[in-house]
Amino acid sequence: MSVTDDRRDRRRFTSTVLGPRSAPEPTPLGHGVVRGVVVDASSGVLCLAVPGGEERLAYDHTTSFWRGGEVGPGGLRTGDDAVVLGAPGGRPAAERVWAQAARATGVIVDRGTDTLEIDPGHGRPRLTVVIPQRSSGRISVRHPRLEPGYVFDAVGVWSEGAVWASRPATAQPPHPLAATPHRPPAHRYASTLRGTATWYDPAWGRSPHLDPGARVDGVAYPALDPVGHDAACDRRAPCVPLPLLSVGAAVSLRNDCTREAAVLPVLDCAAADSWLCDLCPACGGRGAGRIASLTMNGFVALGGRLEDGCFDATVTVHDGEG
Repeated sequence: MSVTDDRRDRRRFTSTVLGPRSAPEPTPLGHGVVRGVVVDASSGVLCLAVPGGEERLAYDHTTSFWRGGEVGPGGLRTGDDAVVLGAPGGRPAAERVWAQAARATGVIVDRGTDTLEIDPGHGRPRLTVVIPQRSSGRISVRHPRLEPGYVFDAVGVWSEGAVWASRPATAQPPHPLAATPHRPPAHRYASTLRGTATWYDPAWGRSPHLDPGARVDGVAYPALDPVGHDAACDRRAPCVPLPLLSVGAAVSLRNDCTREAAVLPVLDCAAADSWLCDLCPACGGRGAGRIASLTMNGFVALGGRLEDGCFDATVTVHDGEG
């Protein structure tokens, strides 16, 4: 049985036992976002290799391109992993393009001259992060302690199997992870949560052709129920009191900056999000604490900019979850 089939069966069982409102169907988001491999980006047309063929999207002077920083269409390279936000109205045109986008969130476990080794938690493979000279000043302003034990979170690009950091995604906590102030456990939980939504890449930089996770819509959640889940989900008491949820649960998530919303399934653990109690400066910074981490496609579909790393969000947990 596939993971998708398993989630569908869980949703059907929950709906049967607790009623249809407890397990709404996820919102399809694929119509507005395309992820594929760059074949060509010349003559006003971006050609992407996608499963089943090619997709061609027109671009013009209003289209923005990002590859670790703002670039022109000539800054894209054949073979780049690209996430494309389509133009409004369903036209086959690109509004914004991100190439080789990467993120490294976790705790520093080792440091070299210009590299870091990051443990993202939840038993995931460690990441090598390169901090190039051109980015070191910007990174050090918000991450002054690039030492083992401290939390790190930056956005950049994939290159040769490493994340080349271009900008910090948050301000680093002033203490090592092990010295995080104790937060007393909550005994009551609200069904409506307000805080920050971030993003992650479920394909970990692998080609969209090779990893079906590259095209998944959903969220990783900082407070998975330990019953029936991998104990490696190394969560702490989060900044926002969060009810426990299981993989396969459905939540409604709204981007409070753009008001776009969707019902999304819980796919995975977002352990590192429980290690931070930060604000999102992208659209006002109204709520501290991370409440969900969307897949790249879902984050872009709901109005997020990958280079910003976050947006203010409201999550509604449906009856029967938690």
